Amino acid sequence: MIILVLNCGSSSIKYQLLNMDNNANVRASGIIEKIGLPDSSLTHKKQGDDKYQVQKQITNHTDGINLILDTLVSKEHGVISELSEINAVGHRVAHGGENFKKSVLVNEDVKHDIEQCIELAPLHNPANLKGILAMEKILPGVPEIAVFDTSFHQTMPAYSYLYGIPYELYEKYKIRRYGFHGTSHKYVAQKACGILNLDFNNSKIITCHLGNGASVAAIKNGKSLDTSMGFTPVEGLMMGTRSGDLDIGILLFLAEKEDLSIKATNDLFNKKSGVAGVSGVSSDMRDIENAIAEGNERAAVALEMYAYRVKKYIGSYAAAMGGVDLIIFTGGIGENDDEVRRKSCEGLEFLGVDFNEEVNAVTRSKDVVLTKEGSKVTVMTVTTNEELVIATDTMNIVNNHS
Repeated sequence: MIILVLNCGSSSIKYQLLNMDNNANVRASGIIEKIGLPDSSLTHKKQGDDKYQVQKQITNHTDGINLILDTLVSKEHGVISELSEINAVGHRVAHGGENFKKSVLVNEDVKHDIEQCIELAPLHNPANLKGILAMEKILPGVPEIAVFDTSFHQTMPAYSYLYGIPYELYEKYKIRRYGFHGTSHKYVAQKACGILNLDFNNSKIITCHLGNGASVAAIKNGKSLDTSMGFTPVEGLMMGTRSGDLDIGILLFLAEKEDLSIKATNDLFNKKSGVAGVSGVSSDMRDIENAIAEGNERAAVALEMYAYRVKKYIGSYAAAMGGVDLIIFTGGIGENDDEVRRKSCEGLEFLGVDFNEEVNAVTRSKDVVLTKEGSKVTVMTVTTNEELVIATDTMNIVNNHS
């Protein structure tokens, strides 16, 4: 089965074409960036070939998807002869609200419910829906599957997902913790259990998805018990440009003192805070560590804050689950930044973590155990693959509906 996976952002489209009959072989992948701007572009990578790049104006998501499909069937850069070879399309959808506890076949009701969640994810869901509608026009009749970032966390109990606000506001506006990165948290936890021969449904696992956006999840006996991102992706860890956990009084104080509009306040805590805001250097952890090497004290504080908050969540989730068997680091930072991992695990000996600093120091983008033999708690780096999760769900749902 040939499956096209689409991840539509507000101004970008990431894609992969996978042959699921051949060990989920990625035939081609790429990204369209800066949709709607004069310098928009396509970067395409055919298996076994160098990257192909073209810069041209792409006015909307439909134009972008058309360009992707044209490239996939082109003589020079294509990997299929005609579009009819695509058996199904899997879409990443950021927010499914309380409506979706698992991936689903797209129909009119599903599209309506995704649209209803736009107010919960105004940056992501409109673009996700545009991708679905565009594919309907371009490849009518080809099944489309929606895979939700939030669905894995729908197992959280009420005491975990509710906020301490009047209950009527939850009933009226569905204000609650939703959590994100669900496909990644679930995937790496199951993958690690397979590597270690652990029972996913009888284990206490803490997964740390660390990238420009970052979240931690407590997974107990195969179900999400809690996660650090909340009603929106700004809650929880300090991130690249997001503040993370914040005293709401600060928001009110600054909005008044700086005379900020709601949009300006939102931009402040979502786009100008976090590692970039504290360091004054960058949202990229590689830039932060280069600045530290040059003696930048604010960059050093930003790194300490980042790792300290990861460690706090690990500790709190271990308490919530009554212990922990496995701690996983994944995502761009989690898989590649040994210093963040080291600092995040520093002082966790009381939990039973016997950290192996030598192995940690040389580990990049691999599935590796980072604790010494005999450690009561295992710490690992595990490479994530959200596109594979989407493609697998898509294949299974299409097969079940055929």
